[in-house]
Amino acid sequence: MKIAIVNGPNLNLVGKRETNVYGVVSLDEYLSELSSQSVHEIVVYQSNVEGELIDFLQQTRVDGIILNAGGYTHTSVALHDCVAAIDIPVVEVHISNIAARESFRHESLLSPVCVGCIFGFGLPGYELAINYFEKSLK
Repeated sequence: MKIAIVNGPNLNLVGKRETNVYGVVSLDEYLSELSSQSVHEIVVYQSNVEGELIDFLQQTRVDGIILNAGGYTHTSVALHDCVAAIDIPVVEVHISNIAARESFRHESLLSPVCVGCIFGFGLPGYELAINYFEKSLK
């Protein structure tokens, strides 16, 4: 099984920014370790540019996508439309509990077009999403 982990803006700063929210381990470190322990092929992609995220999602050939769109979660109709258009199941993941944060973070434009959402479990949310794909895509 091949899974893409796609991260949006500012997630390259995890481990450095708002460590009280995101922790002190970088996302690169965590995902590298997670990938090395997985029996699946894991492709990791990060961009701060909305159009690059859309291009990647449209062009990737994988069995499942784990998407943390960062701030675009709450603002990007274009990402919503892209996820709705591709024929690959997408699990939305957020490191923090978006429902317990600022009110503008409470609504996700992506949730309605994803097969599921995981938020508030920190970095292990990515592993939970992989576990979902292991069980659902057998």
